[in-house]
Amino acid sequence: MTRVRIWIQGARPRTLPAAIAPVLVATALAKSDAIPGRAILALIVSLSLQIAVNYANDYSDGVRGADADRVGPIRIVASELASAAAVKRAAYLSFLVAGIAGLILAAMTTWWLVVIGAISIFAAWAYTGGKRPYGYSGYGEISVFIFFGIVATMGSYYVQTQTLTWEGFIVAVPIGTLSCAILAINNIRDRAKDVIVGKHTLAVRLGDRGSRNFFFALLLTAHATVLLTLTPWALLTLGLLPLTLRLGRLVRNGADGLALIPLLAKTGQLQLLFAALLAIALWLS
Repeated sequence: MTRVRIWIQGARPRTLPAAIAPVLVATALAKSDAIPGRAILALIVSLSLQIAVNYANDYSDGVRGADADRVGPIRIVASELASAAAVKRAAYLSFLVAGIAGLILAAMTTWWLVVIGAISIFAAWAYTGGKRPYGYSGYGEISVFIFFGIVATMGSYYVQTQTLTWEGFIVAVPIGTLSCAILAINNIRDRAKDVIVGKHTLAVRLGDRGSRNFFFALLLTAHATVLLTLTPWALLTLGLLPLTLRLGRLVRNGADGLALIPLLAKTGQLQLLFAALLAIALWLS
């Protein structure tokens, strides 16, 4: 594997729909008030933070020994494909890119974005980093819902319109639940190994059956919540229901280990397709 491919895989591209979806939906909600330049900057912030989280997790889990003997995407540190210091620098560089784009947006809108950005970066690092990583205690899904759902969607809407609305919150909820679903299926895949290394993710706390039911519930919640937008165009998202139900059934019926890897990719694809249809619905409404 070439070094470039190693770093690309380490960025975990299957998780990137979680960064694209909120900006896409927020920009569609803004409609004629959308500002393409600011939308692009918001997308840079979102993508950079997602990549930073992935590198930071690789680094922190690797130095803790929590990534030994894993299935799924490569772990750069655990596989000794690069030094821990190099992966840490990659995380810092990604945070820096997000910070620069965020500062530009703050200068254009409000300096309160600096505070929100600082909290987001701290939350991203503390997920698996520091002395007491909250991701090891089962709070990862809550953080993902807040930062890659509510904050990312409403923040992307705010920087383009300078307003916050209830509709912005409503459309942020399904984006957040689908982002949680990506993390949930990832943790289901790693649950058995996490038990061994003392990593008490929500999947570990809920147990095998509970975590699978939780994943399915997240998918269904996204479909139910989007109907609260009160636009008949939102029914477009129901076109994805067969894909949602099939994905949910496969996970609930016990797909495990390597079999969950393509389902993780399909969860990311579902979120992106869902966001695209929701964006079309908001634009047409």
